[in-house]
Amino acid sequence: MKVISKEEAVKLIKDGSFIGMSGFVGNNHPETISATCEEQFLASGHPCDLTIQFSAGIGDSKERGSNHFGNAGMVKRIIGGHYGLAPRLGKLIHENLVEGYNLPQGTVAHMYRAAAGGKPGVLTKVGLGTFVDPRVEGGKLNAKTTEDIVKVMEIDGEEYLFYKAFPLDVAIIRASTADERGNLNMGREAVYCEAISIAGAAKAKGGIVIAEVEHIAAAGALDPRSIKVPGLLVDYVVIGDKDKYNQTFGEYYNPAYTSEVRIPLSAITPLALDERKIIARRAAMELMPNCKANLGIGVPEGVAAVAAEEGIGDCMTLTVEAGGFGGVPAGGLSFGATINAEAMIDHTYMFDFYDGGNVDITCLGIAQADSEGNLNVSKFGPKVVGCGGFINISQNAKKVVFCGTLTAGGLKTAVRDGKLIIEKEGKAKKFIDQVEQVTFSGKYARSISQPVMYITERAVFRLQPEGLVLTEIAPGVDLERDILAQVDAKVTVAPDLKLMDPRIFQDKHMGLAADIMN
Repeated sequence: MKVISKEEAVKLIKDGSFIGMSGFVGNNHPETISATCEEQFLASGHPCDLTIQFSAGIGDSKERGSNHFGNAGMVKRIIGGHYGLAPRLGKLIHENLVEGYNLPQGTVAHMYRAAAGGKPGVLTKVGLGTFVDPRVEGGKLNAKTTEDIVKVMEIDGEEYLFYKAFPLDVAIIRASTADERGNLNMGREAVYCEAISIAGAAKAKGGIVIAEVEHIAAAGALDPRSIKVPGLLVDYVVIGDKDKYNQTFGEYYNPAYTSEVRIPLSAITPLALDERKIIARRAAMELMPNCKANLGIGVPEGVAAVAAEEGIGDCMTLTVEAGGFGGVPAGGLSFGATINAEAMIDHTYMFDFYDGGNVDITCLGIAQADSEGNLNVSKFGPKVVGCGGFINISQNAKKVVFCGTLTAGGLKTAVRDGKLIIEKEGKAKKFIDQVEQVTFSGKYARSISQPVMYITERAVFRLQPEGLVLTEIAPGVDLERDILAQVDAKVTVAPDLKLMDPRIFQDKHMGLAADIMN
């Protein structure tokens, strides 16, 4: 292992290289190296014509993370799990300037591990019936993208998808400390990502591994049990710039993310009683004692806050796809980190847990839903968002609860006297006849008899053999005006239509702890 400058590191990346990089939003991302890649390209035109691959979304919706590679000519192909935080990459894809693929986040992580082991790819049911299925779109994001990297295969009479794995020319990873032999410790990292798999995918091809760290330690100074990547897999080490070495893109350093301290859950600020809390409360009612749960980003994050407020956080184990078990998932630009985690594992192995069907319930967001129960959270007109871990998790969880408002764009609500008031209707309907892109397949869910719910602030729907069925409405709303007129999807009204639990609309504790334990 050799310690080199950030400029020397970037000069090792040849034009046309295939690069794999670590990162989850801003967690565990080598920001100094990424920023220097952009600086060198803008100054000299090199490195150029790169292929970049990443599993989770890496960025801050502006300039950081994978956005540093969002320059015309700098990259020629992108294989990513999520693009919502990297609008500069999305712009290149929309303008047809690069080849772009969107594949399930966990599957991309597994592709690294397959390449590291010299295997041709990943065989899985993840993605069947969605836009990554080659009979639909094959994960291709524009006209420039023509190569099929996903195939349908049949084994013992069952369909699977095969995702081709790619060995890497360069791996760019991050850790907290490297010793003089290149052994990497992640003691101050909020998550570990899939650093060892990315490094292995490069070494399997004879490529190079560049690690960005905050500190250098003497050989033998680090506890071998704390090493996440052994030095034999690391070629070069760069000491990161202090102004870029934040633990997350939202915080410089939070010791609760590394279990240095444990904060009382009472310190988590309760949500205000608005549409987000209404949805989170109704979703929290679906939790079960000792259940293993996953929460998505956005509105579903509120379920963790409600659980903490209701004192039921210890009744379940929350997980987040970055690798955290237990505690409370962080939100915003710190998403991926976990407050008071009981355990933290590598990103790759967390998706073994998800793909293996171990999650009892997942709460995920709603962007578009349609008459077949399909969901789209990945592409909207020119905007490329990406599926992230949505497909892995939603397809394999024992129960799926989708959470979001019924309409979007200017929606304003209020709660008065235990009733929901729609003060201003949203401009856009979320429940439409046909989604623009299938990120979740209602047909596949019905084929495996998976329970699926769609919870909004004013209505609850369930996926049945005949399609979407409206089963609950909020007190105070009008069925025709506030629900059916705001839904373009085909919906059946249940004959035993119920009011949502009135406790949801009271500004006090609901008493969920007693409900769940009983």
